Amino acid sequence: MFTSLESFLLLVGFVLIFGGLAYLMSWMLTKNLSFSKAQYLLANRRLKFWESSFSISATWIWAPALFVSAFQAYTNGWIGLFWFLIPNILCLLLFSMFAVKIKNQLPDGYTLSQFMAQRYSSRVQKMYWVTLVGLTVCAFAVQLLAGGALIASLTGIPYLWATIILALIPLTYSLAFGLKASVITDFVKMIMILGIGIFLIPMAITAGGGIDTVLAGLGGKKENWDFFSEKSWQLFLTFGLPTTIGLISGPFGDQSFWQRTFATREDLVKKSFVCAAFLFGLVPLCMGALGFLAAGSGITIENPQMVNLETVRHFLGTAGVVVLFMLIMSALTSIIDSKLCSISSIFGHDVAEKYNFGFVNSAKTSMIVLTLIAVAIANIPGLKILHLFLFYGTLRSATLIPTVLTLMEKKLSEAGVFYGILIAVLVGLPIFAYGNFNANPTWIVVGSLTTVLMPLVSLIKRPHYTINRVL
Repeated sequence: MFTSLESFLLLVGFVLIFGGLAYLMSWMLTKNLSFSKAQYLLANRRLKFWESSFSISATWIWAPALFVSAFQAYTNGWIGLFWFLIPNILCLLLFSMFAVKIKNQLPDGYTLSQFMAQRYSSRVQKMYWVTLVGLTVCAFAVQLLAGGALIASLTGIPYLWATIILALIPLTYSLAFGLKASVITDFVKMIMILGIGIFLIPMAITAGGGIDTVLAGLGGKKENWDFFSEKSWQLFLTFGLPTTIGLISGPFGDQSFWQRTFATREDLVKKSFVCAAFLFGLVPLCMGALGFLAAGSGITIENPQMVNLETVRHFLGTAGVVVLFMLIMSALTSIIDSKLCSISSIFGHDVAEKYNFGFVNSAKTSMIVLTLIAVAIANIPGLKILHLFLFYGTLRSATLIPTVLTLMEKKLSEAGVFYGILIAVLVGLPIFAYGNFNANPTWIVVGSLTTVLMPLVSLIKRPHYTINRVL
């Protein structure tokens, strides 16, 4: 697409803006702060409204929000976008109500796994570690999968090196400055994302024939207009149901959101999540509009997974591609630094305290190891964004029921919580993975429901229930 010089300049610009500038900005705004555990892992629990809401929304703008939204709009029309957009917004609105409970029940908390350990046992905590670490690894890898492919296609550098560069940039400032650096850069990147989206998308629509072209593409390439048709029902089973389960489970089983809950002032936490929900919604709407534009205009899309990029390239040329590239990289690096900080809080607090390790070394080592594993997974041949997205969404749902019921102060069986999640992971998740990779609706549904519902066994017997025991 670009000449060698243009590709080189694009790569250098990306590294300088998202690496050098982010590092410098983080250093300037944190140089006078103490290097305590609360500061490094939770920004001293003093995040303001705009810091928190912008960081939460940026953390939720993962690769699927950029690529799956456009792909679904292009292939399945407004129904496909519906099953991605609505659960994404609802889950943050739902979590906003529980975030207040989290602050009330564990005001000095650090992690989700710490919360469950205090209510049940050490083995429950370790089971949560498995799901939290697995989720973090997969979420990191899917950002590299999308971003690495994009960098490689635009610059011509090998895909492996593209994923390494993309991973190392947020690693540098996250290692040095902790959560505060993530929040600061998230704030700036979210402003960039919204600003670019507000100007770029209308320009593309105008160049593509205006709003009439978008309206003509609302049914997608499959001309799927009927919400209750057989095609729509199949789409619900293979995409809508697992997506909804995974997304509703999202914040409840993701340490990134618990970390920001603990880091935000109690009087601001609910409204921060509400604001973040609507800020986030603007992004998949913009990407979905590009999918509708492509379908309505009838242009040829060689790679539907990159329909947003190919649409902008078709109508706005090289300049438009560069601008969209900056938007996508802003979002992906925000997710990556959030995942790095989330893993650091698990190892910097939970693991460090349990095994008497230093919190700094534990936190930083976990970031480095996470980066290495995520790069390795992103380079597995044939792995697709949609596959990994649906897989870790289902993994996240394994802890939804016990987490929500515990926050509601329901008395659960310790053994039921442990074995329910264990069976969900060992049985439900493989069934779902089989159905996912083979596009089998029956196995997808069975796997999704088994994973999310199996922990209900925790309601069977009355527990030994403790709320005052602190690790």
